Amino acid sequence: MSLLSHDRYVAVLAPAGATLVRRRGRGRAEVIDRADSGDRDGPPWAAAADGLERLLAGRKLRRQSLAVVLSSHFARYRLVAWSDEIGSPDELEAYARICFEEVYGAAVAGWALRVSPEAAGRARLAAAVEHGLLDRLRAIAASAGARLESVQPYLMTAFNRLGRGLRAANFLFVVAEPGRTSLLVARDGQWAGVGSTAGADSDAAIDALIAREIELLGLSDDAMPGLFVHAPGRADCVPGTVNGARPQVLAPAGAAPAGTPDAALVMAMAAG
Repeated sequence: MSLLSHDRYVAVLAPAGATLVRRRGRGRAEVIDRADSGDRDGPPWAAAADGLERLLAGRKLRRQSLAVVLSSHFARYRLVAWSDEIGSPDELEAYARICFEEVYGAAVAGWALRVSPEAAGRARLAAAVEHGLLDRLRAIAASAGARLESVQPYLMTAFNRLGRGLRAANFLFVVAEPGRTSLLVARDGQWAGVGSTAGADSDAAIDALIAREIELLGLSDDAMPGLFVHAPGRADCVPGTVNGARPQVLAPAGAAPAGTPDAALVMAMAAG
């Protein structure tokens, strides 16, 4: 297949496998090929990375841009509280690493961390991805002649594309990928929580997750935050009301075709 120089490519890695999508500007997007995950020893992402390597084998991308979107199955998230004692980027990363170690232990030593930029005094969001996965992606891209533009956990990708324009100072932003649901919580215009859990992405599961989070936040009917849901694999997502509020379902422009949407294609479109 001829790969044109003006095209941009997005690879989506999920437990089901790897999907390669071609983007033309911010409009048209099409799935070029897929590689299903097979049985594979090693870390959870290894089979999907193998699939991407197969998809790119023999394709000469000639320094074309390749962005990789990672299912939240392959990332971890934490809220990093503000500390007046942090004075440098290195200290911030060390502090964020301690926050991850409180939950995940010594495994964090093998993870790469990214911390969101925020104004002084505000909590930050941090995402962690295994160094081994990043190294593998760099090697795969280099072998194909591609320029690895970015590696983005999907929760952050989805919020950057769909949530930046939210005007509510208090909100829950839920991303229901196939088999995993993640959420971001903001209160008074600041980050107040982040989480990710394996499980069904059904309306009932989304409703239960939102109701549980609302209860944990101690919110009543007259203090409900804005509720926003993005379900890349489902055009039929209709969450129920929670304390009288019904979530608004979000999708990238042009990403809700008739019938059942292709989750990987929607995820690639959210990458911009």
